[in-house]
Amino acid sequence: MGTIGELGEFGLVGRLTRRLPQGPDVLLGPGDDAAVVAAPDARVVATTDLLVEGRHFRRDWSGPYDIGRKAAAQNLADVVAMGARPTALLVGLAAPLDTGADWAERLYDGLADECAAAGASVAGGDVVGASEITLAVTALGDLGGAPPLTRSGARPGDVVAVRGRLGWSAAGLALLAAGGGGPAELIAAHRRPAPPYEAGAQARGLGATALLDVSDGLVQDLGHIAAASGVRIEIGSAALPVPEILGPDGTRHVLTGGEDHAFAGTFPAEAVLPSSWSAVGVVTEGAGVLVDGRDPGPGGWDHFRV
Repeated sequence: MGTIGELGEFGLVGRLTRRLPQGPDVLLGPGDDAAVVAAPDARVVATTDLLVEGRHFRRDWSGPYDIGRKAAAQNLADVVAMGARPTALLVGLAAPLDTGADWAERLYDGLADECAAAGASVAGGDVVGASEITLAVTALGDLGGAPPLTRSGARPGDVVAVRGRLGWSAAGLALLAAGGGGPAELIAAHRRPAPPYEAGAQARGLGATALLDVSDGLVQDLGHIAAASGVRIEIGSAALPVPEILGPDGTRHVLTGGEDHAFAGTFPAEAVLPSSWSAVGVVTEGAGVLVDGRDPGPGGWDHFRV
């Protein structure tokens, strides 16, 4: 099928565009100078992420389809964490000219399929040559007339709860780094996260006071809620969802592992949480995050930590 350099920019864009079905929110998709996306709420939720080869993914560990799904998931989950409905994705791809055209097509298949799972679609983007593969992804969403769910609404007395897998991606990454042995489900979870996209609307319906996407580790991300809300969050390790498949380091993976894109929120004490949510702690007066009454120390992912 050749390389993207042999196809040229317009040839590649044409092939990729044909692989991108459009949902009802994209009024004008790829092919013009810009896309047109519906904004029925008159407000647009927007978020963006960069994924750099060697830093966020490795091609010897993940295929292009999984990389595409992962790139879409981490952005779509941020939209959902605001209590919004994802509508569209814009994707910038920089890649060496000898990258196979079929590799790029499978990448876009993954982007499109993950968007479909969240009810969104890829509306457009850009493709350029570069020395290494980099993805720049922007996701858009609609609030449907409701206020956004932010990190700053937690109040003392609230319950802290999580929904979705925690620690699976970190456990899978550890297996890959050790040579790839171990449960295939964990390696698959690292390659392709599975955010429960319905969690945002559900959290709003349950009266959530704060919500976020767990991308950098539960303790670190709950610290963002604590700081923004001016409260302390206290977690009990015995309440954490730690399945046996995570192995002896399961609790550590759940507390500090990122890239599962589960959701963590705070809810009024009287909220009746369904079984899909696990209550793991409480909000109190104070600052920071405590685990079993102790400061857990630094953990989680930091792009600028050596």
